[in-house]
Amino acid sequence: MAWSLFQGRSLLRSRPDSRLDTERELRAALDNRLLLLLFGARRCPRCREFEPRLRRFWSRLTDPAHQERPQQLGLIYLGQDRCEQEHLRYLRDMPRTWLALPYGDRLGRELQDRFGVSELPSVVVLAPSGAVLVPNAVREIRDLGISCFQNWREAAELLDRNFQEREDFQSFPRRSLTEPLRRLKYRLREDEEEEEEEEEQKE
Repeated sequence: MAWSLFQGRSLLRSRPDSRLDTERELRAALDNRLLLLLFGARRCPRCREFEPRLRRFWSRLTDPAHQERPQQLGLIYLGQDRCEQEHLRYLRDMPRTWLALPYGDRLGRELQDRFGVSELPSVVVLAPSGAVLVPNAVREIRDLGISCFQNWREAAELLDRNFQEREDFQSFPRRSLTEPLRRLKYRLREDEEEEEEEEEQKE
């Protein structure tokens, strides 16, 4: 499960003295959600340029003012900040529903290596099962806005419905979010074409 990546850890809210550090709190905040892992840094110009788009994206999907039924999303900031003061300044400014790994927690570096993060900003999208839906969704969020969320949800539901085991994504080339969904649609289209050809041959 995606939430279990943070089991035994503390996650911070926008107020540094507010933290989630029990299994019950972590599960309540993260379980059964699509998780966005945001790798960024306050000093990074590309991160500062991208963040307003990410905030609008988040607000449009989770704010009751925009959504009758806010989507099941969680976002965790895995800061690559140079010092704790820089990290705390980011926390004070981030939306109150975002969470963050504390400064200096080695899990941030482990997850960066695990998901092959090589540039900032990066947004890794995880299905509730922990499967990687998108290795880096920055371009999709920037170019497609909230419309990409439906693709992620369909891909997550497809994975769960087919009971596919998690792939070891370190040993496979990085693909986009809807790769499993696109493969299924392509396979169905091929099957339909084969059936049409067989019908034509019978005639």
